[in-house]
Amino acid sequence: MASLGPVPRMNYASTRGDAPVLEFTDVLLEGLALDGGLYIAERWPTITSGDLRNFATLSYAEVAFRVLRPFVGGTIPDDDFEGMLHEAYGTFRHDEVVPLSALGESEHLVELFWGPTLSFKDVALSLIGNLFEYELTRRDDRVTIVGATSGDTGSAAIEACRDRDGIQLVMLHPRGRVSDVQRLQMTTVESSNIHNVAVDGTFDDCQDLVKAMFADRSFRERNRLSAVNSINWARVAAQTVYYVTSAVRLGAPDRAVSFSVPTGNFGNVMAGHIARTMGVPIDQLVIASNTNDILTRTHETGVMTMDEVAPTISPAMDIQVSSNFERLLFELQGKNGLALGQDMVDFRASGALSLEPGVIDALRSQFDAGRATETDVTETMCSIHDDFGMLIDPHTAVGVSVGRRLRRDKSIPMGFLSTAHPAKFGEAVVGATGVEPQLPAFLADLESRPERCASLPNDLAAIEAHVEAVTA
Repeated sequence: MASLGPVPRMNYASTRGDAPVLEFTDVLLEGLALDGGLYIAERWPTITSGDLRNFATLSYAEVAFRVLRPFVGGTIPDDDFEGMLHEAYGTFRHDEVVPLSALGESEHLVELFWGPTLSFKDVALSLIGNLFEYELTRRDDRVTIVGATSGDTGSAAIEACRDRDGIQLVMLHPRGRVSDVQRLQMTTVESSNIHNVAVDGTFDDCQDLVKAMFADRSFRERNRLSAVNSINWARVAAQTVYYVTSAVRLGAPDRAVSFSVPTGNFGNVMAGHIARTMGVPIDQLVIASNTNDILTRTHETGVMTMDEVAPTISPAMDIQVSSNFERLLFELQGKNGLALGQDMVDFRASGALSLEPGVIDALRSQFDAGRATETDVTETMCSIHDDFGMLIDPHTAVGVSVGRRLRRDKSIPMGFLSTAHPAKFGEAVVGATGVEPQLPAFLADLESRPERCASLPNDLAAIEAHVEAVTA
């Protein structure tokens, strides 16, 4: 590793302005800030045109080291951090980690599903498992990770944390609202430190339960809670890297690029926004919603309003409270954490939040947004198969459908973030194309593996009692 010189310390502040300012490794273990906010970097590092040209000759892990090193801010020695990155991305089934597949001349799938659980969540969580174990060993400490999943975060987090010293992981998922493959990838893991819970409710209910556990100060401290959901800053930071590598492959810095991002909890597209702010020449960032379209409605009306969650064939996006949108609002509202904290309290109480005119203008100038109906999603899966012989999952189809519709300049290449292997949603793919996607060989026996999963009501006391019982 060539010497890159000293790196300045990086501090992180809560989006709600009433929690201690922390450094990277403390934020990693803290997860949600004590005031209920999300940690975010106090400044953005810079990626220059020269950096982007140099990245074209580097491996994914080498680019990740250079992009993420300023966020780590010297809290982990360079050699140790670089080793963790090479270990994490050495588990992927493609040498490029995140390859591109062309759809015609200027449209590309950004394939994020080559990790061990076949979803984009692996890109961040494979690294975060290493980070957790490293830091807990260094501190001789332990944590109980509690998480909520609409499907893919759960399996990726479980794979990243299974059998690791110092970690107990409890993952909540909404019963009957994840695909069979997603469920089995979680519930068939035999590791003694992994505990699955099916909750009677939606993903938003699961996410609220996780946040409520963090808000219960006594429970949080007694059980040393930490998080792997994208409320954890390290998740979002790690996702910035594939925007950088994909942009370089699409011609940056000599040309602008655009991305269409299937969006539920806003962490993925927030990572793209951060990459653009750091200096990646991104022309359009498209927020692609399914019919659970709170983000698109907010973009259109300037008012963020909760609605009932509607089950769809893209279940990872069946969300009405997009946690990471709070990080963007913090940036757009001038980093006034205390004011934003009150806004978030009011939003949860009333179900609506009217954005200030300047915030609305900034949101619309920096993002495009649209929704894909169930018919749009099915037709897009069918057309991609008919035109290119490719199978895509329904979440990817949301991104393709909306991105194609909102694309402004066809001379600028657009990457559609392909967030999951089609076999994770085989029923939807078969329904659209008549072709059944096959799981990779290492998961071929998934349906025959025994399951371990508790089933609990949407009740905080019941969930907390279970967490304490299984992690004692």
